[in-house]
Amino acid sequence: MVTSLETDFACFSFGLHVGTDIPSDILVQVEDVDFHLHKYLLFSRSGKMTRILYESRDPDLSKIVMNDVPGGAQAFLLAAKFCYGVPVDLIAANIAGLRCAAEYLEMTEDYEEGNLIFKTEAFLSYVVLSSWSDSIIVLKSCENLSPWAENLQIVRRCSDSIAWKACANPKGVRWSYTGMPQDIQNPKWNEMKEPIPSGSHTAPVDWWFQDASILRIDHFVRVITAIKVKGMRYEQIGAAIMYYACKWLPGLVNDGNGEGTEAMNCINGNGSGSNSKYNWNGGLHMVVVNPKDEISALQEKERRMIIESLISILPPQKDSVSCSFLLQLLRMANELKVAPALATELEKRVGMQFEQATLTDLLIPSYNTSETIYDVDLVQRLLEHFLIQELSEASNASSQSFLGKDILGESQTTASSGQNAKMRVARLVDSYLTEVARDRNLSLTNFQVLAEALPESARSCDDGLYRAIDSYLKAHPTLSEHERKRLCRVMDCQKLSVDACMHAAQNERLPLRVVVQVLYSEQMKISNAIANNTIKQAGESRYQPIASSRKTLLEGTPQSFQEGWTTAKKDINTLKFELETLKTKYLELQNNLENVQRQFEKSLKQKQTSSWSSGWKKLSKLTKMNALENQELVDQVTIAGEKPRKTHRRWRNSIS
Repeated sequence: MVTSLETDFACFSFGLHVGTDIPSDILVQVEDVDFHLHKYLLFSRSGKMTRILYESRDPDLSKIVMNDVPGGAQAFLLAAKFCYGVPVDLIAANIAGLRCAAEYLEMTEDYEEGNLIFKTEAFLSYVVLSSWSDSIIVLKSCENLSPWAENLQIVRRCSDSIAWKACANPKGVRWSYTGMPQDIQNPKWNEMKEPIPSGSHTAPVDWWFQDASILRIDHFVRVITAIKVKGMRYEQIGAAIMYYACKWLPGLVNDGNGEGTEAMNCINGNGSGSNSKYNWNGGLHMVVVNPKDEISALQEKERRMIIESLISILPPQKDSVSCSFLLQLLRMANELKVAPALATELEKRVGMQFEQATLTDLLIPSYNTSETIYDVDLVQRLLEHFLIQELSEASNASSQSFLGKDILGESQTTASSGQNAKMRVARLVDSYLTEVARDRNLSLTNFQVLAEALPESARSCDDGLYRAIDSYLKAHPTLSEHERKRLCRVMDCQKLSVDACMHAAQNERLPLRVVVQVLYSEQMKISNAIANNTIKQAGESRYQPIASSRKTLLEGTPQSFQEGWTTAKKDINTLKFELETLKTKYLELQNNLENVQRQFEKSLKQKQTSSWSSGWKKLSKLTKMNALENQELVDQVTIAGEKPRKTHRRWRNSIS
């Protein structure tokens, strides 16, 4: 009998044979690999083999071609060994493929008790799902088993098992994982039961990141989705997403010494968020792609799919990931042309925490048909999303205050934080404008729209905006006078510091009217300062005690008070000296202002003198000369006549 024969599988380069005394009677071809087997042993356990023989209507069938076996030739070899009664070593690396192959071959309990489906299912349920490492390995092996692994719920069960263990208390982690210290690490990865490490050990909160990052993106999404359902904190989920992105998206970090190094650089202990432990630490953010770094179409498609999947699983909370990471993800999304809806969603996420961005993060190259070096329109959209978010938060706070639900002054705190955020964004936008203003292709309209997007209250000082305007004027020397005036309207001269005013007064690129406004505003500041000083000194002198004589006062004053009086006197003399210096500077500025005003009036008069006005002046002069001549003729006629006034009087009397 066959069962009593000594069986031995011999592997050759082009086929697999069973070494027995009974010759094989059927050839099964799987992925160009030939298996010379026996019909009886296969058909007694496989429903699919029986059905193929029955449907062929050929009792002498000698060859079967099966190119769609899940798990390939390796899984079929293990199933064939099981049919021949050869012991099969079930491990995490082959259990998923063998389970799918058993389902494909229909090796159910209807054909024999304890068939392959029963044994593989029991190993999955009782061994694999209770082990962290085995669950990761099985889920990784399911990448080439679609859709069988999905239909058999292997992916779902492994994802849930990984999620439960990832959400466990770090103090309760008693299984081996990648990165565990060597003194307590389990050396045998594929043991059926993982021993509890000796001694007390508390795993770090990110202990599961490295193991989960080896999964394919669709399985990683399944794991993260299951973890969200289990209720893990959003900061940890965001940190895991950042870790995964570092590993699978080259270009997000500058130092490419290896996947492990890149991934570890993504996690830092000092987070930028209010409650987040993790921070983006990617070094240089803007990457200039050389022709030699061009990726293939397949790699581009894979990276696009990874980015779109990561965007879809980002936690909705504000500080789940850093703004710097979001901007780098947005840069790659624009470069790889991801779906517009997902790109817009990512832009909204950036707008939620736009005040955390840096200038380096915003310098995103323009990947569309725009002629500018940087994508200014993108920054404009991000700023709009930020303002919409701030307006929404302010309206919610005001509605709560109106309804009496404001607890501990939350509305005032929200308003204060919102104002601080706007001021930080204003400084960021001014720095960005200074950088992009050097681009000769940047239009005046784009510059003006971006500069005027924020409300006036966001800027307490316009020095940054003046610096950006000066940079734009340097890079665009061909601007007309009207365009220069239009550009300078975005700046408030009264918000410039003393240094900025001194620079603007000597800046030949500014229009003359703007220079006059700057000098006038500085004059008003000095006048107000002097007036306030005078009022303050008058108020202090009003409340000083009146002493009969200085000598009497000093004699009746203790030594400590006399020393204090000496110090105060020195301070008063210093203040008087500073006041005199300030008055001198004020007079100098006033003289300069008068000179500039005279030059300005002279230039206006020169512009008003045109050929048309000179013609009118000549015409008026001729009219005056004709009037004088007519008057002389009338006087002569009056002298030559006989009493013209009396005659005129008689004529008037005769008429009356």
